[in-house]
Amino acid sequence: MFKKLFGNKTKSKETTVLAPLSGNILPISEVPDPVFSQKMMGDGFAIEPSEGQVVSPVAGEVVQLFHTKHAVGLKTEAGTEVLIHIGLETVAMEGEGFEAHVAQGDKVSVGTPLITFDLALIQEKAKSIITPIVITNSDASESFEILAQGTVQKGETACAKVTMK
Repeated sequence: MFKKLFGNKTKSKETTVLAPLSGNILPISEVPDPVFSQKMMGDGFAIEPSEGQVVSPVAGEVVQLFHTKHAVGLKTEAGTEVLIHIGLETVAMEGEGFEAHVAQGDKVSVGTPLITFDLALIQEKAKSIITPIVITNSDASESFEILAQGTVQKGETACAKVTMK
C-alpha cells in the first residue's frame, strides 16, 4: 500500500562510467605503477589521454579534490566511488599545469568539466601521462565490467559498468 502511495524509491545500484578523457583505453593491469596495476586502490581502467581535459564520467558529487589538482574523487547516487588520477607521480608537480573547474561538494553531471591540464608539461615532468580511473570502493561492488576498447571520447564512450551490492 505504501509503495502505491509514495512510489518505489529503490535507487539503481548500477553505474555506467563514461570516459573522463579522450584517448586510448587500457586495462588497469597495464598501468606502470603497482598501486594501480595490482588493484590496491580498487578495480578500474586507464586512459592514455590525447588532450588535457577531464570531464565527469558520472553524475554525482565531488567528494575529493586534491590540493595539487592532479586527482579528483566522485561519488554517484548508487554509491560508486570513482577516482580519476591524472598521470603517474604527478603529485610532485604540486599543481603546476593543472586547473580545477570544480570544488569539493559540487554536484556534477556527465560531461561537466572537472580539470584541465598541460599534457606536454606532464609528459615532460611526470613518470607517465597514463590516467587511472579507479572504483575505490570496489570491495562494495557486486560486479565490474569493462565496456570499451581502443579510442574513447570524453563524456561519450561508456567505458565500464559497476553494480554495487
